[in-house]
Amino acid sequence: MSATHEVFNQPPPLVDYDVGADAALLAGVAREGAPWAVGDLHGLGKLAGTAEPQRWADEANRYEPRLVTHDRYGHRIDEVEFHPAWHHLMGVAVGAGLAGAAWADDRPGAHVARAAGLYVWSQVEAGHSCPITMTYAVVPALRNAPDLAATYEPLLTSREYDPGLRTPTAKRGLLAGMGMTEKQGGSDVRANTTTATAQEDGTWLLRGHKWFTSAPMCDLFLVLAQTANGLSCFLVPRVLPGGERNTFRIQRLKDKLGNRSNASSEPEFDDTVAWLVGDEGRGVRTIIEMVAMTRLDCVTGSASGMRAALSQAIHHTRHRSAFGRILAEQPAMTNVLADLAIESEAAVTLSMRLAGAADRGERAFQRLAVAIGKYWVCKRQPAVVGEALECLGGNGYVEESGLPRLFRDSPLNSIWEGSGNVQVLDVLRTITKDPDSLTAYIEEVELAAGSDRRLDAATAGLKARLGRAGESEARREVERMALVLQGSLLVRHAAPEVADAFCASRLDGDWGHALGTLPSSAATKEIVERAAPA
Repeated sequence: MSATHEVFNQPPPLVDYDVGADAALLAGVAREGAPWAVGDLHGLGKLAGTAEPQRWADEANRYEPRLVTHDRYGHRIDEVEFHPAWHHLMGVAVGAGLAGAAWADDRPGAHVARAAGLYVWSQVEAGHSCPITMTYAVVPALRNAPDLAATYEPLLTSREYDPGLRTPTAKRGLLAGMGMTEKQGGSDVRANTTTATAQEDGTWLLRGHKWFTSAPMCDLFLVLAQTANGLSCFLVPRVLPGGERNTFRIQRLKDKLGNRSNASSEPEFDDTVAWLVGDEGRGVRTIIEMVAMTRLDCVTGSASGMRAALSQAIHHTRHRSAFGRILAEQPAMTNVLADLAIESEAAVTLSMRLAGAADRGERAFQRLAVAIGKYWVCKRQPAVVGEALECLGGNGYVEESGLPRLFRDSPLNSIWEGSGNVQVLDVLRTITKDPDSLTAYIEEVELAAGSDRRLDAATAGLKARLGRAGESEARREVERMALVLQGSLLVRHAAPEVADAFCASRLDGDWGHALGTLPSSAATKEIVERAAPA
């Protein structure tokens, strides 16, 4: 080895650590009703912290899905081929119960445990969580068709990953997706032009073209289509009960910014067989139950992406020196790391609270708080990941570090299932039309009343303005609602130094426009130590 190629002042790989040993996560899991899941979280976290899953993550994104429209003889097959690494990631996720298994688990806290597992495992790789999330989210919507639910729910809640297109009821486990958006409508799903025609045998035939349908290798899809009575929800299997392929022509796979391990497609329906789910003409109301659960996972997924980036930033700066000192010990860097850690802890604490609300059926609180969390936490992810990447400098800008993949993935959750404006307008409508939801939100926030003067002042100011914002001010109002809610949760449940720094910066205004601008009073060293990878 030439002396000029001696390697020093470079960090070792971040491996052989427990991703599940996250103080904020574990406290939230216990608080929200799933202390029984802690052992499994540590097991999953230790696996997530090893080198092999990290290699799977790299390979699944480096060797992207490939569309195969026809077999060698010219028969249309519309299949998507994946690298084996994808299947390894999926197998762990399904086996850990991160897909639909929580719906078949009667233990209190089952949905909290599942959200915590998703938070841990998605730090390895985010793309495969898309079909995992949709399989989880489809169950409550499918229950609007009891006969269909009776047939498919036991397989959707299975812990066995059984890939490949075969007769659904002959498989050991199923995956589900959804097809809502079309090229002329996007989030305006009522503009959909796909049509559904009733048949004498009780089925329907669909005709149309969907613009963005992720995970086309799933077994079942919920799809929106127009009938004579309006937009309706339908179940579309890739393979029909008799074993023949349903018409699901994949026109192309999307060439996306990130989420590249996961295939997203444009399918064409042409006399595609489907079954009605819910009442005809009330498709949005039916499928919104699926959307609500996917939005919950958007919050969890963004919290997971932030935490993955934070862990890399702390690890790197603790092993890298500059100007004669360890980076993490230099005050400017310590401030940045602490600010990132506060953002991460606020995100996971809110995520666990939302999962607890879903588990306990707190529908009034959930209706408003999920939209607030979806807007704010998902908006924060790109800023957090970008700042964490900068902590690694040039080392973070190369693919081998994993930070470019985290950064490319970071905007997705803010776009998926309704972008920022969709969320904030939903919040405004809910405040007006569902006063019980607003009451539940205020009651939650006021559980911390009297604990911190800055939170009290922010809460009072928010209450004085609530309901007065127009569309142009909607983002500002929902941002305030998110920060006050996070502040209340941290004051009640986080370490004092975290709660104090959050209230000083996010609520009292002692904060700059960039991360790393915490006030000098913040206990930055203690905050970073709390967040360090175990």
